[in-house]
Amino acid sequence: MDIQENIVNKVAQSGLITIDLANYAPKEDIVIYDIKDNLFHGLILKEKDFREFIKNHDWSQYANKHVGIICSTDAIVPTWAYMLLANKLEPHAASVHFGDKETVLNNLFQEALSKIAYEDYADQRVVVKGCGDIYVPESAFVTFTVALSKVAKSIMYGEPCSTVPVYKRKS
Repeated sequence: MDIQENIVNKVAQSGLITIDLANYAPKEDIVIYDIKDNLFHGLILKEKDFREFIKNHDWSQYANKHVGIICSTDAIVPTWAYMLLANKLEPHAASVHFGDKETVLNNLFQEALSKIAYEDYADQRVVVKGCGDIYVPESAFVTFTVALSKVAKSIMYGEPCSTVPVYKRKS
């Protein structure tokens, strides 16, 4: 007796759409510029010295990088100093932000997620992939879920074979 079984991929037949938010991660490096290195005795920003630094610094090293500007010391830094840095970085950097690496990453994800055509997922059953090789901040999952829940039929988290229900539209 020859019994042949057909293997059925129920996940493929389920109509689930899997979204990996890691696909929206920045491809370029994120670097941080710490203005503390420009402070006199770690406390004071001298305008003349700072302007000389701004004029002579090699800004090309930030080419195609996302740059966050911070001051990691407890110094009072005038706003114009951050503005001067941003102005010099802008022609070279992929983007310029005020904040640490996590802030820059959050900003970049928010920008990328704002460009998604969420209407493409209208009335769809969507699985938001978790646990990948690329770090995705929780803020991205929150932003994506808020926008997606306005159009999707249901949202789940995880892998199609093992999901956690997040949202289901009431009929």
